[in-house]
This record gives sequence, C-alpha cells and structure tokens, in this order.
Amino acid sequence: MDTFLSARRELLKKGGMGLAAAAVAAVPSAYAAPKSSSLTVTPNIFDIRTFGAVGDGKTVDSPAINKAIDAAAAAGGGTVLFPAGTWLSFSIRLKSHVNLFLSQGATLLAADSPKPGETTGYNGGTYDPAEPKTEWDAYQDYGHNHWHNSLIWGEGIQDVSITGPGLIWGKGLSRGSRTGFVAEQAGVGNKAIALKNCRNVMFRDFSILKGGHFGLLLTGVDNMTIDNLMIDTDRDGIDIDCCKNVRVSNCFVNSPWDDGICPKSSYALGYAKPTENLTITNCVMTGYYELGTVIDGTFKKFAPDFRVPRNGRIKCGTESNGGFKNITISNITFEGSMGLALESEEGALCEDVAISNITMRDGVNGPLFFRLGARLRGPKETTKVGTLRRVMVNNLVSYNSSSHICSILSGIPGYAVQDVKISNVYVQHQGGAAADTVALTPPENIEKYPDPPMFGPMPSQGFFLRHVDHLEMSHVEVQPVQPDPRPSFYLQDVNRADFIAATAPTSAEAPAFHLNKVTDLRIALSRAAKDTQLATADGQTL
Repeated sequence: MDTFLSARRELLKKGGMGLAAAAVAAVPSAYAAPKSSSLTVTPNIFDIRTFGAVGDGKTVDSPAINKAIDAAAAAGGGTVLFPAGTWLSFSIRLKSHVNLFLSQGATLLAADSPKPGETTGYNGGTYDPAEPKTEWDAYQDYGHNHWHNSLIWGEGIQDVSITGPGLIWGKGLSRGSRTGFVAEQAGVGNKAIALKNCRNVMFRDFSILKGGHFGLLLTGVDNMTIDNLMIDTDRDGIDIDCCKNVRVSNCFVNSPWDDGICPKSSYALGYAKPTENLTITNCVMTGYYELGTVIDGTFKKFAPDFRVPRNGRIKCGTESNGGFKNITISNITFEGSMGLALESEEGALCEDVAISNITMRDGVNGPLFFRLGARLRGPKETTKVGTLRRVMVNNLVSYNSSSHICSILSGIPGYAVQDVKISNVYVQHQGGAAADTVALTPPENIEKYPDPPMFGPMPSQGFFLRHVDHLEMSHVEVQPVQPDPRPSFYLQDVNRADFIAATAPTSAEAPAFHLNKVTDLRIALSRAAKDTQLATADGQTL
C-alpha cells in the first residue's frame, strides 16, 4: 500500500504539473503577460501585476484584475494574487473555480462613484450597471434586488473564494438609498461583495472597511463558509438571503448605522426560498465604535451624545418571504448594539432556532426582540401571516442595557409566537423609569416595519410578552440599577406559561408580574412571586 501511494503521488506530481502548464499555455493571448514584464504566470497562480495592474492607488486596475480572473477561469481555475499595494478598482467580475487572494499589505480600493448629476466617476469610470427592473422589485428594498453594481460580484458561479489577510476598502461606494425603493443613479457602486445563485463559496481572513450598503450581499448562495472576517462599516455587514448550508464563524462586525449579521429570505430571486441550515458562532457584534477604529485597533467609542443608532445586531429579517429554518446562534458577544432579533413579517416560517451562550453589554434596548407580524410585503395571492415557533434561548447575560425598551416577544391578534423556552438569563438594566410608564399600553402596529422602538416606551422593565402560546422561562433574573416601578414580566394574551426560579424586584407598589388575558399560568420556586397556579388571570398583578 505504501509503495502504491508513493508511486501515485509521483505520477500526480509529474502529470499535474504538466496539465497545469498546458492549461496556462492555452490561455488566450489577450491574457498573456507583456513580453517586457519580468513577472511570470506560475501555474494556477495569476499575479494581477502580470496583466497590467499597477497598485499605486491612482491607476484604475480593474481591467487588469478582470483579465487575471478570465485567465484563471480559462485555465480551469486558480488563484488570482493581489500582492501588497493599493489596487484601485471599479467592478470586478468573479468566475467559477477562482480564488481571489488578498496578500498582507494589499488593499482593494473602491474607486469613487459618479457624484449626483454626473455620469462618470473617478477618471471617467463607472461600476457595472444594476440589473433591469423586475416585477418583484416592489417586495424588498432596491439594494436587495441588484448585485452587479458592486465592487466585486458574481452570478450563477460555483467553487469560488476570497481569502487572505488584506483589506477591501469601499471608499468610493454609496451607502444606498435610505428611502427603500429609490434606485441609485447609473454607474454608482453600492456593495463591496455581492453574489447571486452561487454554490460552494468561501470568504476567509480579510477585512472590509466601509462596505457600502452591504459589506456582503449573498442571495441564493448554498454551501458557504464565512470565517475570520473583520468588518467595520456604515450599513449592513453581512446579509445572508435565501441561502442554505451556511457557516459564519469568528467574525468581528462593527455596524453602528445598520445591522451586523442579517439573515433574510426575501423575494429578490422571484420566488420564496428559505434561509436554512445556518450556523452563526464565535462572533463579536458592535454598534458603538467610530467607523474605522476597529480596523485600526483604536476602538474609539462614539460620544454618548453623538446621534447614531448603534444597531450592530444579529437580525433574522426584515425581508422574510421564504422563512428561516434550522438556525443556531451561539457564542456571540454584543457591545453597544440592539441585540438579537427574530422577525417573521412576510409570511415566513421562522422555526427551529437555538440561541445559546450570549453576552451583551451597553445595549440600546432589551437583549431580545421576537416579532411575528403582518407587513406582508409579497405577492398578495400567496403571502399570508407566517409562524414564529420552536425557539430556545439558553445562557444569556446582558449588562447595562438601556431601560426604556425591554425584551419583547410579540405576535399579533390571532397569530401567536409559539413554543419558546428561555433559560439561564440575567438582565441588568439601567432602570429609573417614570411612574407613568406602568400604565402604558403599547400599540399593536400589525403592519408596521418591525423594530423595538415601534412600540414606544414599554410598561415592563424585563420582558413584554404579548400573543404568546406555550412559554417556559426558567432561572431568569431581571435586575435594575436604579429602582424601577414597572413589572419585570408583562403578559398580555399569553396561554400556558411556566415561570420557574424567576428572580426580579417585587413589592406591593411594584409587583413583578402583570397579567392581562392570561390562561394556564404556573409560577414555581421563584423569588419574583409565590408559587402560583392560575387557570385564568386578567388585570391581575403578582
């Protein structure tokens, strides 16, 4: 056996090198290295300098980069090498079986887009045009419907990767329209990386600074690994839309103005496809560092009075036509962000979600936001209210969160959030709410865009639970820094709820539980209230 393996390795070495050399020799002459160049094409390694790239940060290198990619694809695959330097570019078009490798010291710099009223950008260049309008564009914001108007894009390709410790700087990219459906002007680029209908994809080790509307917009991408990325950006970090079999790990995302990692299931493909079999693990999500200070390692926080949303969260939704199935989110650290959200708004099935080992500090609202709503942005004949069910949260600690908006689990009348288990949770918040907040009744806002502020200040300091069926909360503690008059657990239209070993402040003036239209309630072994079992309760406090 050892003799056979040795002989096979020797044969492959000789034959493999011959095949690689033949493939390079077959590359069209248009892609060949200039005769005067001292650089050469190594089999399966395609140095962009060989194809005319300069790397001085002034010369537009995207034509040379695209030639290198074409050469690698024509050779049957290979690595397109970005050496140290600043490679100024407009649109780069990925192809199958190609790896872009960003070397240490390499910066891929997005050239300036056309300014308002102008037709061209830096040195007369433009990004590739966005795709033509389709009949389903109305079901999601403009940015989700287009991929080609990006710094790097690919469609219908397979076996591709972007790796290496270099930097992608989206300096010349647009942040996208904040009004949703408004199109960018022609020639503008607004995403760092965009893929549509691809498979077998890997992103690893590089950094993104200022990634445009999306650092990564990944739609209909199956079998994908995203590992060890550092993203410091002013809109979304990573959007995973209608994707299957995805692993996100070891990433640091700072996105103060928008979401950090955002699984979606939009209608952008022209049909409803779920995002499923998704794992997000060992990541850091922040929303309060100044842009660029994560990349440069200074970690400067925004001044407390500086107006910035401090989003930086993980959010399943808002676009959710296809749904979310079989999702795990674990070992995540959140700092200065909006926490973690699950949202089913466009008829989605959001189910079988496991969340564990989460730490949060300085959150701008309560750590959890689970919303089953009825925005129903999709084809009218097929878009109905969906589900949000079978969700488990275990081992979560939240420190020093803002107190005006608590954790919220809310369905809508007739459609409950179902089968939720929350255990081993400690929530410490700033407290100090005004006395009149106890009497607030948050609006239903059934069709409104889902975000924690949609309900206004909350009548609970811990958990607001409305339209929920089959809830279990065990070993959960709510602890305000300043005394707070609101109950820690506010239940409205909740059926079959168990509270085991719940801890919260309680007094005659500020009871821990507020119960409206509650059926089948049990409280046991809790410091928040005496052991209690109620068939029904309405307008009652404990």
